[in-house]
Amino acid sequence: MASSSPDAPCSCDCFVSVPPASAIPAVIFAKNSDRPRDEVQEVVFIPAGTHVPGSRLQCTYIEVEQVGKTHAVILSRPSWLWGAEMGANELGVCIGNEAVWTKEPVGQGEALLGMDLLRLALERSSTAQEAVHVIAGLLDRYGQGGSCREDPEPFCYHNTFLLADRTEAWVLETAGSLWAAQRIQGGARNISNQLSIGTDISAEHPELRSHAKAQGWWTGQGLFDFAEVFSLTQQPVRMEAAKARFRAGCEMLQRHQGNITAEVMMGILRDKESGICMDSGGFRTTASMVSVLPQDPTKPCVHFLTATPDPSRSVFKPFIFEVGVSQSPQVLSPTFGAQDPVRILPRFQTRVDRRHSLYRGHQAALGLMEDEQEQAQQLRKKQQRLEQEGLEALRGLLTGEQTP
Repeated sequence: MASSSPDAPCSCDCFVSVPPASAIPAVIFAKNSDRPRDEVQEVVFIPAGTHVPGSRLQCTYIEVEQVGKTHAVILSRPSWLWGAEMGANELGVCIGNEAVWTKEPVGQGEALLGMDLLRLALERSSTAQEAVHVIAGLLDRYGQGGSCREDPEPFCYHNTFLLADRTEAWVLETAGSLWAAQRIQGGARNISNQLSIGTDISAEHPELRSHAKAQGWWTGQGLFDFAEVFSLTQQPVRMEAAKARFRAGCEMLQRHQGNITAEVMMGILRDKESGICMDSGGFRTTASMVSVLPQDPTKPCVHFLTATPDPSRSVFKPFIFEVGVSQSPQVLSPTFGAQDPVRILPRFQTRVDRRHSLYRGHQAALGLMEDEQEQAQQLRKKQQRLEQEGLEALRGLLTGEQTP
């Protein structure tokens, strides 16, 4: 498979605040998932499990070897695939992923999607650092690749990840099976569809530098700057737009430094002027998530998810891992089994209605709001017209001129 037009729109923004940037003793994670505007994102709870040794696990496109035990997870995911755009596990690990394009070519075949890597890491990791190593190991063994949208025209990319737990956060950026990671033990950080790890590398693929040198991207002299070495020389339009969102996100985090709360993160995710809350052409923010991860292990982590598009017009609903917690049917999309267009080769030749009940209700409410706004706008225009006619009549009376 090949990637689509280099200027195809695609974006996401992830944020994290680690004390002392947070207003409370907690790590705060946030993400907007920007996807094709008619794509439905569902919220799925998957309980912890034990698995038979040697068993296999079907991901979106390929099978992988299953592990003996998996953690319970809550996932916000495009309803047609196995993985997730963002989510958390019962131990307080949160991950969000983003598309990225580098000098390393995008693979042509189907492998693990970045969203599959995210879910696998949540199911198999007890800390953010362990999740970095889980993803690195899966990349080494299975690679990443395959179309990332439900469309006959393939759209492929590599991935960056923001990973957080109760004590710290990590940024993991990939180029094919190669990767670099940066540890964040304090302060605020964001990522936005571009490589952002420079010389401050905490861990890396053992062949990262030798590969760059062999390709002629790095001389082998001086400091190694991952973003500078692996970023495309000529950035496509989508990545130029990401730079502006990245700067805006940095500025907003800096403005609230020391006072970042869940409400502050929700406000950032709702910011339309910066483009962080996206509604542009064929893409928009289809789901959002904010998580509060207290440093005190006796306090529960709280995860807020919208399950509906546009966080500025959605409610963040809380979720806590507790004994007896179960799936909410209102945010679960219908399934189509072997008849699902993702399962029939060639893939995505037909479309199915994946809307869950909350999504339908949200659409209906937005329709009423838009009708009311249209009626209010027409009323304002009528008022302005009458006011203008009145002013013209008054002017005629004062000047003795007849108004037409």
